[in-house]
Parts: sequence; structure tokens; C-alpha cells
Amino acid sequence: GAGTIKDTVDEMRAAGEKIGVLGITSYRPFPIDSVRAALQNAQRVVVLEKSLAVGIGGILSTDVRMAMSGLQLHGHTVVAGLGGRAITRKSLRALFAKAARGELEHLTFLDLDWNVVNKQLERERTTRRSGPAAESMLRDVGVIAARIG
Repeated sequence: GAGTIKDTVDEMRAAGEKIGVLGITSYRPFPIDSVRAALQNAQRVVVLEKSLAVGIGGILSTDVRMAMSGLQLHGHTVVAGLGGRAITRKSLRALFAKAARGELEHLTFLDLDWNVVNKQLERERTTRRSGPAAESMLRDVGVIAARIG
């Protein structure tokens, strides 16, 4: 969570990288002016989201984008920790390095196994019956064994 993010940023700063972290401690009313002031000298902003709202994107990202309005920043939304998955320092370092190189997509998912997602999407395209999608995906990643009988 936030502790892992802060620890990773601290390690990267100690190694000489120009990186910082901004935590939102009060959400409503959203501190637009404070966020804007904190980000005004940044070149790139990566917002880590723990969920994704269909049709809106990241809730936090939407408010951060509002605060960045008019600033010449590159903004990125990264959905991380889906399903309670751990957010690791290794993944964060790789993510921040990719952002620094300008290679990060506008919206991305941290550590999402696209092979499993695509396999389930294909299964849904070719099968008309409803079924246990979650169970199928867990079987695909080897969390549960296939049932016999």
C-alpha cells in the first residue's frame, strides 16, 4: 500500500532519482489547491488507483487531473492491487522507471496477467452459457485444480 510506495520512492531518491510521492489524507472536499501546488513543478504524474470505475476510470485520477488542469504534465493512471494483490517494490520500481522513460500508457494495470484475462475473454466469446468465470480464471493461473467428475 502507501507504505510500500513511500519506501520505494525513498529508496529511489537515495539513489539520486528525481521522484516524489504525494499522499491524499483527506478526500472530501478534495484538496485541489494543495494537490496543484504539490504537482506544479513535476514533469510526470503517476496516480496509483486501487479500483476502476467503468466509464470514469480512476476516481482519484479524475480528481488529480482536475487539480492539474492547465499544467503541462504527463498524467498516468495505474490500477494496482486488484483483488487484494500485493503491490511490490520491484513492480513499483519498474513502473516508475517506465514512466520516467516516457513509455507508460495513459491507463495501465500493475502486474495484471493479460494471458488469463484474454483466455477468459476468448472463453466468453466462444461459449454461450453462463458459468463460473472466476473459477475458470483461478484454474488458469493454477490456484485451484480442475475438478474431475
